[in-house]
Amino acid sequence: MQKGNLVEFRIHGDRRLGVADRPDGKKNWVVVEASGQNHSIPPKQVSYEIEGESYKPSDIPKFIKEVENYLDPSSLEVAWEILVEDSETVNPPEMAMLLFSEQMPPQCYAAYSLLSEDKVFFKQKGDRYEPRSASQVAELKHQIDVQTQKKEELEQFLVRIKRRLAGEEVEWASSDRNRFDALERYATYAEEASHQVQAKETLAILELAETADAAFKLLVDLGLWSQHENLFLRRSQIPTHFSTKVLEVAQRCLESIPPESDTNRLDLTHLKVYTIDDESTREIDDGLSIEFLEDGQKKIWVHIADPTRLLKPGDDLELEARRRTTTVYLPTGMVPMFPEELATGPMSLLQGQVCYALSFGTVLDETGAVKEYSIHPSIIKPTYRLTYEDVDEMLEFSVQGEPEIHALSEFAGLREKWRHSEGAIAIYMPESAIKVRGDEIVIKLVDDSRSRLLVAEMMILTGEVAAKYGQANNLPIPYRSQPQPELPPEEELMLLPAGPVRSSAMRRCMPRSEISIMPSRHASLALETYVQVTSPIRRYSDLLAHFQIKAHLRGEALPFSREDMQEMVMTLGPSAKEASTVERFTNRYWALEYLRRKNGEIWQALMIRWLREDNNLGLILLEELGLELAMRFNRPMEVGDRFNVRVAYVDPRKDEIQFQEVIEAVV
Repeated sequence: MQKGNLVEFRIHGDRRLGVADRPDGKKNWVVVEASGQNHSIPPKQVSYEIEGESYKPSDIPKFIKEVENYLDPSSLEVAWEILVEDSETVNPPEMAMLLFSEQMPPQCYAAYSLLSEDKVFFKQKGDRYEPRSASQVAELKHQIDVQTQKKEELEQFLVRIKRRLAGEEVEWASSDRNRFDALERYATYAEEASHQVQAKETLAILELAETADAAFKLLVDLGLWSQHENLFLRRSQIPTHFSTKVLEVAQRCLESIPPESDTNRLDLTHLKVYTIDDESTREIDDGLSIEFLEDGQKKIWVHIADPTRLLKPGDDLELEARRRTTTVYLPTGMVPMFPEELATGPMSLLQGQVCYALSFGTVLDETGAVKEYSIHPSIIKPTYRLTYEDVDEMLEFSVQGEPEIHALSEFAGLREKWRHSEGAIAIYMPESAIKVRGDEIVIKLVDDSRSRLLVAEMMILTGEVAAKYGQANNLPIPYRSQPQPELPPEEELMLLPAGPVRSSAMRRCMPRSEISIMPSRHASLALETYVQVTSPIRRYSDLLAHFQIKAHLRGEALPFSREDMQEMVMTLGPSAKEASTVERFTNRYWALEYLRRKNGEIWQALMIRWLREDNNLGLILLEELGLELAMRFNRPMEVGDRFNVRVAYVDPRKDEIQFQEVIEAVV
């Protein structure tokens, strides 16, 4: 390097031009920029030396302006097309001659600048540049196009985001979905989410905190999520929508009902049939009748909806039900096992319409035990659709025109008494039904009424009859059993206050029920064998039992072998548990949200048991709401104590609540 040479050097990757002024030590040179700023530059920092003339720092702006006249990146493609065929390498002066027909310093530096900035056509090899192959150039061009498109999409995405946050209506582009998906996963799973980088990048660009909470708030602010978005459901494997294919199959089924496979259905349309459900229930899957026999006996008929007549094992609807396992009931609505139009239409037992059912006829002996039974594919015509409140009123006022209702209630009482004599374990804890209607949250206690006892006992009876038939005919169906619990000694239980406190102590000792293809005793129901069959529209295990029982009644081969059934039963437990977990946590979220909205209200609480007595942490029951929640006490407390509380702090999203005892002032 000599004094007066014009050189290009790099500082932190930034290209600069300066004039060599003087040596600085053994290797460095002091170069001066046009601004007069000096730099001591080692040789390795010099990227290009412009030879042929001597320059002063003041000449640099003019030189740059002259160079700019030649900086046309498209000219490189022309040179590449000339050189690529023979794979000829070039240096900057040779490229200057090829492009500009001159090799003066401005043209040579322009050629160098084009080559050094080029990422497509040439690659540097020492002091020379080699043309890339046609396939490499095509791939690089494609990558650049993709990056350019992504950049443009991001810019437009940010414009739409800012407009939406400003309150404008916007139409999202299909390319936005990937970013929203990443944000949704991050808001749902936090640091366990995949694609966190893209979600955090979006938050950073919007100058928001790179946290899951910030992602959640952004989705709410954009109107994509509700502030009460159900993260429990999102974290589960429960599908919330039916595929287009399944919906199309359901529609074809609605338009053309499949041919009847049970040609010998028993005509029971002469019987008065009652369906009894909550007012909001739309999937009507059971009805009740009493038949007065000539010998003076009464036969109980329980008619169960027959969705299997619309399905075949292995078809799209059956496989979808198998995948879903159960209908999930949430305060905000249900996630059904079948498409709603089918479940509430031809699958349901609809008042005033001829419906298809699987009917269980039972005669009880004087103690309430099953004396005789039969099962039939049937035709019925539901007479009344009643609510539990309707039935309670009919029973209370002894409505004379409906002797069947009174007979059913008497049989329910007889069955309950018989099961207790057989060792049934009854645990009565207050339960609440939480419903969200628009912006309103309603919590209603579920009463242990005569109507609910009636329906419950009839469903248990049906489960016993179905299991007896399955056991007698060696059918592999999903039998439900429960091991015998080890309850506290009677004298110990009697020391506890009757009601929720005692029931809570018993409930803690109850083992989980189990599903198996082998019949076994159900301890709390006091039945030697039991299978759930009364909700085939809502539970896949019930549907399986229907398939097997109906095939056997027709004298056909069973649709599911013992091995098939064993395999499916193994998967039912985890799926049902997941659905139950989602239901439980969702109900708890809305219970806490209800209490948050009732801030300041005073609630009567009952201490039902200790959670960690050494930390003064107990489980309380808000009796008027039927809610069980944890509370830390600030004074000595005994199980069974009643006291008043108010909510001191609650955060439904974080699942946190703290209570404060309210001490009434003594006047």
